Amino acid sequence: MSTAHSHEPLLSPAVSLRRFGGVEASDVHGFHQIVLGLDGSMEMAVDGVGERIDCRSAWLVPAGARHDYVGIGENRQLVLDLPATSLAVPERLFERARAVPIDAALTVLVRNVASSAAGHTLSGDALDAHRFHWDAAARLCAALVADPNTTLPAAGLDYARIDRWLRARLAEPLRIADLAAHCGFGMRRFHQLFNDAFGETPHRYLQRLRLDTAITLLADPRNTLSDVALQVGFGDQSAFTHAFTRRFGRAPGQWRAGRH
Repeated sequence: MSTAHSHEPLLSPAVSLRRFGGVEASDVHGFHQIVLGLDGSMEMAVDGVGERIDCRSAWLVPAGARHDYVGIGENRQLVLDLPATSLAVPERLFERARAVPIDAALTVLVRNVASSAAGHTLSGDALDAHRFHWDAAARLCAALVADPNTTLPAAGLDYARIDRWLRARLAEPLRIADLAAHCGFGMRRFHQLFNDAFGETPHRYLQRLRLDTAITLLADPRNTLSDVALQVGFGDQSAFTHAFTRRFGRAPGQWRAGRH
């Protein structure tokens, strides 16, 4: 059995189509990984517990978890490599490695992302590929958190419910005190529980969530930059441009147009 160790730091999400060979291999890396079944099947094991995945299931592998894997016949899987805190994803989603069933909506999304992956990554346009990875990863992660099959039972805060609540109100001015009250906690206790579940403060998670959503909105040319700014909760286009540029290194208009 071969073993691979990924030492190269991964700074942003990466989506790829992969075929897993019939010889068992092992890997460990410093980023979270989601293996989404597409065609055929494969088997993965963490800590000696193995599960087979196909087009109706996925593996969630936390950073640092050694995992053994092998393809079963002809297969093709969609793999999302996800550095911690790159996207708005509750840290508790990766509390432990596990295989999970996925719902019909996520299965369709996986197919759609896979169908466009090759064209974007082989286009030779580095910015086009970079935008594709961020947009596809944002859509996949949003669907994963929304899928009740992938979320862990509530312990402290129901992170999936809070994520949905925030996404539905991105355009609104939000006071964290309102969210704490909605969840039935005082501010101090809520901050503690939120950090445990999400891996960061409510304000930082909400800002990340707003900008993740902006990426998907920018992909639709019908949305003006000012429309996008308002839809994700920024008071004006200038504030949105500043926040977006600080996080992604390009202004929203440059991101959309593909020009530096």
